[in-house]
Amino acid sequence: MSDHNLPRRLTAEFLGTAFLLATVIGSGIMGETLSGGNVAIALLGNTIATGAVLAVLILVFGPISGAHFNPAVTLAFVIRREIPITTAAIYILVQIVAALFGVFVAHVMFGEPSFSASLNARTGIGIWTGEFVATFGLIATILGCLRFRPEAIPYAVGLFITAGYWFTSSTSFANPAVTIARSFSDTFAGIRPEDAPLFILVQLIAAVVATLVFAWFASGESKSNID
Repeated sequence: MSDHNLPRRLTAEFLGTAFLLATVIGSGIMGETLSGGNVAIALLGNTIATGAVLAVLILVFGPISGAHFNPAVTLAFVIRREIPITTAAIYILVQIVAALFGVFVAHVMFGEPSFSASLNARTGIGIWTGEFVATFGLIATILGCLRFRPEAIPYAVGLFITAGYWFTSSTSFANPAVTIARSFSDTFAGIRPEDAPLFILVQLIAAVVATLVFAWFASGESKSNID
């Protein structure tokens, strides 16, 4: 894409990321409010809304910006040399700002303080392992589908995150911008600010590992075709 399209791409990233966070936080608040103290029901509501909106947002904004909405995804495409580093840096900045804006909007909708540090502890080897698995799986989903079934990416990503909420111990953040934003929400979906840095580190490591694994897969396929 040419440079004159960059404002459109950044706007798409902003809107998509903001809607994603408004959904994550808003559905968490709604789920907790309506569940009568049943955490499983609250998580189920949070899960369905997040997985569904991801599929919709990727369908809507994918043709414009690639629908990253996630610094880990942007990092993967930097490693693949499909996005310049300078553009990627702007993408990531926009994603973080948009994520915070999405939290703000959700808080306004539900009468919460504009921003509040979360008290929800998410730490320990089991949680970090879960976050590695979640992020590796998300990047694998995107790169695997991109190579063989690109039209399936919106649904595959939505389904993977839906599953990840339940099979990973971390409930599948898999996104540094989401992690930062959720640390400013003392609600069901929040994470303590002091727990966020290790989450983000694990996410970025997982993104790099997944990207390298799929580059290795691709190189093997190329050699097979030559043979």
